[in-house]
Parts: sequence; C-alpha cells; structure tokens
Amino acid sequence: MIVPTDKHLQVGSLLFAGLDQIDLTGPFEVLSRLPNATYQIYGKTTKPVRDVRNLKLCADATLAEAPALDVLHIPGGYGQEVVMNDEETLQWVRAQAQSAGFIFSVCTGALICGAAGLLQGKRATTHWSAIHLLSYFGAIPVNERVVMDGNLVSAAGVTAGIDGALRVAAALRGEDAAKTIQLYMEYAPEPPFDSGTPASAPPAVYQAAKQTAHDITEKRTKTAMEWASKHNIPVPLPGAPVS
Repeated sequence: MIVPTDKHLQVGSLLFAGLDQIDLTGPFEVLSRLPNATYQIYGKTTKPVRDVRNLKLCADATLAEAPALDVLHIPGGYGQEVVMNDEETLQWVRAQAQSAGFIFSVCTGALICGAAGLLQGKRATTHWSAIHLLSYFGAIPVNERVVMDGNLVSAAGVTAGIDGALRVAAALRGEDAAKTIQLYMEYAPEPPFDSGTPASAPPAVYQAAKQTAHDITEKRTKTAMEWASKHNIPVPLPGAPVS
C-alpha cells in the first residue's frame, strides 16, 4: 500500500488525559518524519492535559478541527478507561477510521478501538496485562509485538509503538524511508535486561508487575464485559488461549 510520495499525508494522534506519553511520543518520533506529511495531535481541548505519570501535554487542535486522516494513531494508558465511555471521542474515532488508510493503536489504545467497534473479526494485540480482553470486543488476540490485519495495525505495550510506527511508515512510504527514519533515531535497542515480556521476566518480577496492574485490569475487565454484553459479543471463557 505504498502511497506515491507526491501525495501529501495527514497523520493524527489522539490525546487524552491519563495516556502513557510513550504510546504517543514513541510513534511521534517516527510518524512526524514521514516524507511529505503533516503530523498533528488532536484532543477534545487544546488545554494541557497530564499523562499517567503527570507529564503535561497539549493538542495542536481539537477533534472537530481535524481533517480526514490518512493515519489515525490511538495511544493507550490508564486514561483509556474514560475514553471508552466518551461517545464524542468514540464517534470521532469511528468517523476518522472510515476513510483512514491506517488505524494504528498502541498498547491499550486497542481497547479504545474495540469500544469504537473497530476490532470485530480483526487480529490484534495490546499490552500483556490486557490482551485477554480483546476477545470481549470481537477481536482475535495475537501475542505478537506488532500485528497488521488489513489497515488495522496494533502494537503491544508502550515501546512497541515505535516498532508499529516503523511498520506503518514502511507500508506508506517504502522500507527505505522507514529505515532512514530508524537510522536517524538510532533506534537499535540493546536492553540491559531480558525482562521485557511476561515470558522472559523472572517470575517474581512478573508477579509483582501483575499485582501493580491489578486494579486497572479489574476496571478494564468490567468495561470490556459491559461492552460485550451490550453488543452481544460472546464472553470468552477464563483462560481462553491467545494465538
């Protein structure tokens, strides 16, 4: 789906209070460097909002001011719970998704896409603490760092957004353009520890992280179950496998 470079692209990210800033700023590093493209951040307000760790961020323009986007980027974070019950924002996501070349979620941004009705029948991923909830939205959970299903691109937790954005860049402008962006960013991860997934983390570390996420996971589960019930999606059995 490489788009001719003479076609100007409109790329937009959704901003909301309580998002995880790396879900936003990681992909920003990539998508803002796409050749012949305009990147902007859109929110319900242009007043500053705080991310989940209290970093102040502000949108370039309101949702109503956004043009039809070629790439719609939906980050995640604890604030995703409020967005999933905000019909104004969900309607904006639905409307943009109708014409967007790519819908790109990062982390629990996938749950926002789910609440907007965009995941039914789609393969998708999200943060490890929430991947089991994708089935409640009619999605097929896939335990991979980046999953592409048609024009839906989903990235797993937080830093996976950079990988997903590079995949989107390659799909739009070709691999050489994406590789050039990667080189400029010097994106060549060499983490000091092999503890980045539930499978690789020491059991005690994983259990501690799981416990830390317990409260938000319970809230997300309740929201997901309510959505499934409202939309007649069969509720998956506990412990249902993830492909």
